[in-house]
Amino acid sequence: MALLKIARMGNPVLHKVAEPVSDVHSSEIQRLIRDMLETMEDAHGAGLAAPQVYQSLRLFVYHVPESRVGDSEQALTPRVLINPHISPVGNEQMICSEGCLSIPGLRADIPRYKKVHYRGLNATGDVVEGEAEGFHANVLQHENDHLDGILYPQRITDFNRFGFSEEFLR
Repeated sequence: MALLKIARMGNPVLHKVAEPVSDVHSSEIQRLIRDMLETMEDAHGAGLAAPQVYQSLRLFVYHVPESRVGDSEQALTPRVLINPHISPVGNEQMICSEGCLSIPGLRADIPRYKKVHYRGLNATGDVVEGEAEGFHANVLQHENDHLDGILYPQRITDFNRFGFSEEFLR
């Protein structure tokens, strides 16, 4: 496996709508998934989308670490979602404190749907779907935004809650 270089804000690949993955079983996609999982772990991220590693494909990896688990949630081991469809369940929103590996050192409060339905393929090409809430819903929406060429600062509604990580977390 190899660590991948992470695209930084301003790179055009981060602002494009990604293309669907056509062959989940190809050796290139399987290698990309392994390398993305390793890169996410090495960077201590909760998620990583293919456009963040210069691959304009509808694929992301993520997990829910124990440290981010809310009252009715559970930690999730690393997983992959290919060609995802994410849709809100209801209209209730929550404010999420977000950062991004492509925008190091900054954080913001972002409104996200509290509960979402997700559907896509896993690394073996099997259909996976379910509902997610809390941090799980947050990470799915954040990573899916990358596939649509959207970075979290584009979702900021209150710029008083946007700043450097060290100051923001105080």
